[in-house]
Amino acid sequence: MNIIIIGAGIGGLSLALMLHARGLRPRIYESVQKIQPLGVGINVQPSAVAELSLLGLLDRLAATGIATAEVGYYNKFGQHIWTEPRGVAAGYLVPQFSIHRGHLQMLLLQAVIERLGIDAVATGYEALAVDPDAGSVELRRRSDRSVSTESADLIVAADGIHSAVRRQFYPDEGLPRYSGHILWRSTTVGEPFLTGRTMVMAGHADQKLVCYPISKRLADEGRSLINWIAELNIPGETPPKDDWNREVPKSVFAQAFADWHFDWLDVPQLIERGGPVYEFPMVDRDPLPRWSFGRVTLLGDAAHPMYPIGSNGASQAILDARALADALSGVAAPGVPDALARYEADRLPKTARIVMANRGQGPDHVMQVAEQRAPNGFAHVHDVVSRDELVAIAGQYKAVVGLEIEAVNARLRAAGH
Repeated sequence: MNIIIIGAGIGGLSLALMLHARGLRPRIYESVQKIQPLGVGINVQPSAVAELSLLGLLDRLAATGIATAEVGYYNKFGQHIWTEPRGVAAGYLVPQFSIHRGHLQMLLLQAVIERLGIDAVATGYEALAVDPDAGSVELRRRSDRSVSTESADLIVAADGIHSAVRRQFYPDEGLPRYSGHILWRSTTVGEPFLTGRTMVMAGHADQKLVCYPISKRLADEGRSLINWIAELNIPGETPPKDDWNREVPKSVFAQAFADWHFDWLDVPQLIERGGPVYEFPMVDRDPLPRWSFGRVTLLGDAAHPMYPIGSNGASQAILDARALADALSGVAAPGVPDALARYEADRLPKTARIVMANRGQGPDHVMQVAEQRAPNGFAHVHDVVSRDELVAIAGQYKAVVGLEIEAVNARLRAAGH
């Protein structure tokens, strides 16, 4: 079967590897001229790590990322609200990894080149339009602006939140939906905090800090590469696309965190010692009624961009890839539309639930409960919110995003892992 993937991000590369494992050899067209390890930190949930493990990539992940031990929730005074084990510590057969997004992308790219050949990924090609019935995509080469048309039995658009293919099918959708929150992201080399493998959420709905270590190499040296995200409520319209991912001075937001001196982390120092800071609006899009049209479908952020709450963006793209690869396994070209229908029926409602759950703050809601009930802090968290209530908030989100331990472990055991 002839398959084209538009986009060599985490979703597109994962799909290529999973299709290859099922006897298929797709071609990937990527818009950038040279793929580089850009970005900051992300988390890959055990449900997605399980799929990468089945591709034989677990050791490569472990060599670069941090196997997250727990996630801790704190109020704006650094007082502890709730901690949950993560990955193997929680009972999964595989870890949760905190990892540099660019390093994960390059890891996947290297595996694609090794297994499918260097010619499987063509860079510098911008997708302009698709013909879903004919199964063709119009591509513009960035180097000389020439336009060509490639045909395939299946075209998968994994071209991100600004997907040109999605825009073709939904031309009136407009800009992504702005949450009213701005994120400032950077990394700082510093001393390990808490257990050295802790992912931290601190603050409340209108002001939050997320931070976690992402480098195995530095951890082995007794240091920590700390990925951090500062978030503030900044009402208004969706910022223009050209303003996304721009470098800004720390003075834009740092004063709001000037008093966040915790016993276990000095936040102003973390910000001050950090590298360049990049500004992003926190955005998503409303769930779509359908992803698939003829021989074309959407995957990852092109299909379901979501708020970065609960660490699910990359993980859900990997799970999309697994579901689509499964749907295509053993299918001949005439059966592609039916396979896409199966894929969409599986993944669209699941990801739509996550998009909506993240708008309700997901597991981060425990911080808002503490803020509302004890804005000046507390002597003990259980004076404010019971353990049963904390457990219930966490459990509801796990069920929505597919993080039930036994379900993930059963997947691995069924595959002989």
